[in-house]
Order: sequence, then C-alpha cells, then structure tokens
Amino acid sequence: MGESEVSEAAESPSRGLRTLIPDKTFLTSRKGLMLAAELVLSFIIFICYLASPMAAFMTAPLIEFLLALCAYYVYVTKYIDYFPGFHGPLIDFLRCVTAAVIFFAISIYAITKSSASSKTAGVFGFVATVVFAFDFYYICNHLISLINPQDLPTHTATIKKSTGEEEVADSDSD
Repeated sequence: MGESEVSEAAESPSRGLRTLIPDKTFLTSRKGLMLAAELVLSFIIFICYLASPMAAFMTAPLIEFLLALCAYYVYVTKYIDYFPGFHGPLIDFLRCVTAAVIFFAISIYAITKSSASSKTAGVFGFVATVVFAFDFYYICNHLISLINPQDLPTHTATIKKSTGEEEVADSDSD
C-alpha cells in the first residue's frame, strides 16, 4: 500500500460511516423543522398525559414520538435514498394523517377533563394536530407532483412510417 492510498483512506470515511453523518441542509429545511416540531410536541404531550389522571392516553403520543424519531433519523441520514422501492413519502403521509386524527380526538376528550395537566395536554394536542396537518398537506402536494398527469404514459404510441407520415396506433391492440 503506497502513501497516497493510505492518505486517501484516512481522509475519506467509509460509505457505511458516512451514512451516520446527519445532512445539515435537512436540519434547516421545512421537513426537518416540521419533524423536529412533531418530536417536541409529541414528547411534551406524552409527559403531560403521564402526569395527568388520564395516563391511558400516554400511549398515542409515545408511539407518535417514536415514529417521528424514526422518520427524522431516516430523513436526516438519507437512508430513504438507499431504498428506492420503499416509498417513504407515502408512509410518512399515512403517519401524519393518523397522528393528526388521533391527536385531535384525544385532545377534545382531554380538554373536557378537570385536571390542569389534561387540559395542557389537550392544548398541545391541538397544536400538534395543526403541525401534523401542515406536514401531511406538504407531503400530499409532493406526492401529487410525483403523479403529474402530464408525465403518465398514454395508451397510444406514435409510429413513423417509412414515408415520413405519422400513424397513431393503439398499444392495447396486441
């Protein structure tokens, strides 16, 4: 092994270790800030339900916190790029929709209870509902842009004849 090979190996980390380095542009992007807000809000709601007499509701914010943490990790380390068959935005959309619905439902019930920690969890739950709703709105716009009707293949193909004329043939006729 020559000197140049040793210095190149020492300067550049291996591909496996490079994936653990967070993407700094994602941390300041809209998606990164949304996921950070979802993490913080889910954790605060979890703590509020833990301190309230409605401790049975602490499961939903805990699960949403863990799912948001996994999504944050997958996006910040760009693992989503390594699995092209795994459609991350669609799963993230479903995660946000279910979180918004669940937080809205348990927040309505928490507001009706008399303890201060339940009401606090309810208020933070409504804020989390709005954050999750904005997130799934942006994801939905991204998914729609991926399925642009102009980019979809048509059922007809244009075949050029040897005379230079164009003929439209139906591709389903085979």
